[in-house]
Amino acid sequence: MSTELKKAAALKGGEWLIKESTAFDTFVPEDFNEEQQMVKDMCNSFLDSEVLPVIDRIDKMEPGLMPSLMQKAGEQGLLSTSLPEQYGGLGKDFITSTLVNEGLGGGFSFSVAIAAHTGIGTLPILYFGNDAQKEKYIPKLATGEWKGAYGLTEPNSGSDALGAKTSAKLSDDGKYYLLNGQKCWITNGGFADVYTVFAKIDGDKFTGFIVERGFDGFTQGPEEHKMGIKGSSTVQLYFQDCKVPVENVLGEIGRGHIIAFNILNIGRLKLCAAALGGAKRAFNTSIEYANTREQFKQPISNFGAIKNKLAEMAIKIWVAESGLYRSAKWIDDKEMELAGEGKPFAEALLGAAEEYAIECAMLKVFGSEMLDFIVDEGVQIHGGNGFSDEYAISRGYRDSRINRIYEGTNEINRLLTVDMVLKRAMKGKLDLMGPAMAVQKELMSIPDFGSGDDEAFAKEKKLVANFKKAILMVAGAAVQKLMMKIENEQEILMNIADMAIETYHAESALLRAMKLVDQRGESAVQFELDMMHTYLYDAADHINKFGKDAINAFAEGDEQRMMLLGLKRFTKAEPFNSKEAKRRIAAKVIADNKYAL
Repeated sequence: MSTELKKAAALKGGEWLIKESTAFDTFVPEDFNEEQQMVKDMCNSFLDSEVLPVIDRIDKMEPGLMPSLMQKAGEQGLLSTSLPEQYGGLGKDFITSTLVNEGLGGGFSFSVAIAAHTGIGTLPILYFGNDAQKEKYIPKLATGEWKGAYGLTEPNSGSDALGAKTSAKLSDDGKYYLLNGQKCWITNGGFADVYTVFAKIDGDKFTGFIVERGFDGFTQGPEEHKMGIKGSSTVQLYFQDCKVPVENVLGEIGRGHIIAFNILNIGRLKLCAAALGGAKRAFNTSIEYANTREQFKQPISNFGAIKNKLAEMAIKIWVAESGLYRSAKWIDDKEMELAGEGKPFAEALLGAAEEYAIECAMLKVFGSEMLDFIVDEGVQIHGGNGFSDEYAISRGYRDSRINRIYEGTNEINRLLTVDMVLKRAMKGKLDLMGPAMAVQKELMSIPDFGSGDDEAFAKEKKLVANFKKAILMVAGAAVQKLMMKIENEQEILMNIADMAIETYHAESALLRAMKLVDQRGESAVQFELDMMHTYLYDAADHINKFGKDAINAFAEGDEQRMMLLGLKRFTKAEPFNSKEAKRRIAAKVIADNKYAL
């Protein structure tokens, strides 16, 4: 049935903007193998049996509880999914490790502790440590015997990580570096055994250090009182002539930024995965409530307003899932490619994550904002009960908010998305000039009103292709008009980033639907088709608004009018009855009483 007979060349990071992707080559959640499904089920079972029954005790910071749960997770292999077998890990692929992040993502504060430990708490040593450091620390981090944390942020340096003031000076005997300064918002900081800490040697050489609990001169502050994730240990770290052995320098002196920024690429994708897991659980809670809560002698799930909410929630989850695993497979494939070329384990995965850093930044934004939408609507469905601590949705609402802040704020990630695309274009890694010029030429031509409409999904594919043209038109004109000043026009850059984020996820949803139709037949996937069509229909309006705001901010006169006409052409979707599509979507999730995909 498929007309896509051979595998296309893998797309580079950001290249989806200028090249067509094929459904045949797109990894979708329906492609998970049996082992991956078992891993995901094991994660959900662990939350249900070990974490959620004691969630109130976790939020009250019961001494020793979180570390003990982490150690139990380690005993089941949930802390070491992707770690090499030589260090006690399971050596699984990137898709599987992403599934673990999703599967454990619905554990509220526990999910935060696990993500910090397995990500920023472990990976810096795994990827940048020397053999002796890895042999010493990774096996104990893999089992959970030791817990990991990460010290980068300081009171006066958040997004400006390189503005850190913590200093490191070599001792007179040359055996230690003496660290002085403080770090704040340290997840797992209250109980961790091992910390990756950044400081400046000689005032300018930004460097990573492995600091152990118990080192002379190292102390911690009291637990922070937070809006959400109340069970997550969050403290400040203080260093007063803290003696760190010279052999605990992590990576190269003066190259700490390489560690800090590369770790964030993977962390952003994994945060999206955890947000997805949290969203699915919050959604299920909301459906169950809507099906059991009666008003006017019937379940509130019978009412159109509630059906609309449930459908919107399901669509956002499905689309986020589509974009996440499409990207995760690209990273997995690139890692295998680099490993095949002889790259060591660490270089292969870091190189793969760096290749798709643009996509990781977009996923972080979309995933965290998707989760915020889900829990907000979940509270609304619960009504007054949603504002009560007796209902789990209130905890989900509070805990969700932090996700738009850490791993780089969503504003920073939006700016990074465009910045990375432009830098790759300037370095010749991404050919934007040709496609952008073609769009400019098309603006002056007679519009194409429907060639190839007999092909399956022709209209949807053309709509997504036009979304990309809208991005190229707006971004190209903005760069041409503003030149080097564009970096100061953050509002315009964020408009362009939002156009890209919507387009990437719209295309991911379309490719997933196309692949499912090819595999199962159209009649078997009407639910998925409804979600895809509804998302594309809404995305057209969103992209139009983002593009219009950007154009009006830098263009005027004839140039402005021509671009606005072009934008209208590129974001024109055919009339679509989204109300009926959403009612069909709602009918299925209400009948299933959960997100059943």
